[in-house]
Amino acid sequence: MSNKITQRDRVLQFIRENGSITSWQAYTEIGCTQLATRISELKERGYEFTKTRVKAKNRYGDKTHYDEYRLVEG
Repeated sequence: MSNKITQRDRVLQFIRENGSITSWQAYTEIGCTQLATRISELKERGYEFTKTRVKAKNRYGDKTHYDEYRLVEG
């Protein structure tokens, strides 16, 4: 049996340590390029998340938006 830490495990750990995660954080911090897929897989396993649409500007000053996920624990 393998004890390999999965991206799902890393996503959960990151959220628990930092409160939330965005796709950019997932990519740069844990090497996960498909955060929405990992969140969907975690939901299938019984975890619940809130998703907030965050509005921001990119480095060129253009308006952009991204999702921020938080784990609902309770």
